[in-house]
Amino acid sequence: MYSFINDYNEIAHPAVMDELNRLAGKRFQGYGTDELCASVAEQLKQRIGRPDADIHFFNGGTITNLTAISHVLRPHQAAIAVDSGHIAVHETGAIEATGHKVFTVKSESGKLTPALIEQVLAAHTDEHCVQPKLVYISNSTEIGTVYRKEELIALRKVCDQHGLLLFMDGARLASGLMSHASDLTIEDIAQLTDIFYIGGTKIGALTGEVLVILNPSLKSDFRFSIKQKGGLQAKGWLLAAQFNALFADDLYFKLGKHLNEMANNLADFFTQQGFEFLAPVESNQVFVILPDELATKLLAHYVLSSMPAPEAGKTCIRLCTSWSTTQQDVDSFISTFNSLR
Repeated sequence: MYSFINDYNEIAHPAVMDELNRLAGKRFQGYGTDELCASVAEQLKQRIGRPDADIHFFNGGTITNLTAISHVLRPHQAAIAVDSGHIAVHETGAIEATGHKVFTVKSESGKLTPALIEQVLAAHTDEHCVQPKLVYISNSTEIGTVYRKEELIALRKVCDQHGLLLFMDGARLASGLMSHASDLTIEDIAQLTDIFYIGGTKIGALTGEVLVILNPSLKSDFRFSIKQKGGLQAKGWLLAAQFNALFADDLYFKLGKHLNEMANNLADFFTQQGFEFLAPVESNQVFVILPDELATKLLAHYVLSSMPAPEAGKTCIRLCTSWSTTQQDVDSFISTFNSLR
């Protein structure tokens, strides 16, 4: 039974495995203090056009988010996110557990806007309220939409106007950047955010994310925060090596383009059949709305995520393509789908 349930259900891309195997028998210093971590960090700084950045390696998205956000916020400060934001929905209250509130605002697009941020600020104006301080966005978003450059510039502007920090969750950054709807580059993100991370787990890494700190005021003592939150990996080199492979010959971006193409092929099929979507298909997540009966049949043949659709009698099915999804996988799905109708 083929699984479209997520983009991290295979061990790792062959290039990543080859890189790890190449290190067999070598010895490294611990906790990210080795020469391999230093070398990969320098490569990434050059690739994003920010030699002044601080680079830190983590093994997963939630530990990256909670460490970064709890580090940059003071005890009385909070984050702002959309109602579908990962830190608000899918991290078991990790941010709240560190003592920081997450303000959520409803967004049909899955994206934050200056107007939505202003809405939160207007409701929290003095010392009797928790102070909004960090703007949390993800690219691509939880519903697969992506930010355009003008949108990120607008967010940067409102953050500067109100002294807010801009943090981008990049768990699916490769997919977001390589979207047909995106005009953003990784260099743009490195210029417009205060802090962001480059996701690896969902684009072919065994496990791994790279946090990039750009704002000088956020860099001090960060390794203390990593250790305190349980994120300081003894085998830091194991994480760095994977990004050495992923950024060789821009493999990271090529894989992002590939999984988006596979998702677009699925979206084109559903569009031709007259089905609607929860959100525009702009990355590697396809949220298609199907009649309940058809959705039930499909779930018996494929491993998929599902949720209630806005309309009664309908189910929203999520198909998530990965770096390993092939055109044959897509064609086989379409054939099965047609046979179930």
